[in-house]
Amino acid sequence: MNETLSTAEGRSVLRMERRLAHPPEKVWRALTEPAQLARWFPSSVRLELRVGGRIEFDFPPDSPGVITALDPPRVFAFTWDRDVLHWEIRPIAEGSLLILTQTFDDRYGAPSFAAGWHTCVAALDGALSGAGRPTETSGMDELLEDYTKAFELDQGVEEETGVRFERQLSRPIPVVWATLGGDPAGERVPEGFAVAEFPPLSPAHAKAPHLLEYGTRGGRVRWELREGTGQGARLVLTHTCPPEDRATALTTWRDHVERLAQRLLRTPGRSGGAT
Repeated sequence: MNETLSTAEGRSVLRMERRLAHPPEKVWRALTEPAQLARWFPSSVRLELRVGGRIEFDFPPDSPGVITALDPPRVFAFTWDRDVLHWEIRPIAEGSLLILTQTFDDRYGAPSFAAGWHTCVAALDGALSGAGRPTETSGMDELLEDYTKAFELDQGVEEETGVRFERQLSRPIPVVWATLGGDPAGERVPEGFAVAEFPPLSPAHAKAPHLLEYGTRGGRVRWELREGTGQGARLVLTHTCPPEDRATALTTWRDHVERLAQRLLRTPGRSGGAT
């Protein structure tokens, strides 16, 4: 698939393309008929196939959407919770070009969304070719990491008081916490939460398994593990530090978080979730 992440009117926009060896009319039925959607879409769907019609999903609860565009067999768009999904089918020599545009607010969730849609559209392609719905979503974790790098969401940002990293991880909060070293022994900072360039200079303050904070040279380091989008924990790492330390902090923490992400790929305990 061909994927981009951009911004429009303050919201994030994920665009994905896939070539399908099937005619537009066949792809259209897979996008709009509930029985066909059940073979590849991440939720069951109930819909009134008209502009302004209601569309219902299994999750989140009590959050029906509205069909906002309908041009058979070319354009189908609807809202899902706060997101907007716009599907376009273009005829090409070998069949169809399927273009998905998702507009949403949670930019750091983009790798999870992309990994989910990558897997779902592959299942759609398989369904159109006569295959059954996959019972496993193998490769989702690797796709998550691939898209994190493709969208440059592995990079930190410099803020007014220091640096900040936010990253969607492939494992749930308890697994990430344990991988980092778990609860402090007394007030000692476990190794996984620290780097040699900015060693801990004050006791750890922890609220397991969601928060750990400590003082270091010229500032403080704070790890937060929040509920993420579909596949696991959301890491938010902040390091307050003077301007002269920020370039080092950005590089050091980027590499440290990347090692954590790669270690999690080898750690049992996947959270799961398609989007």
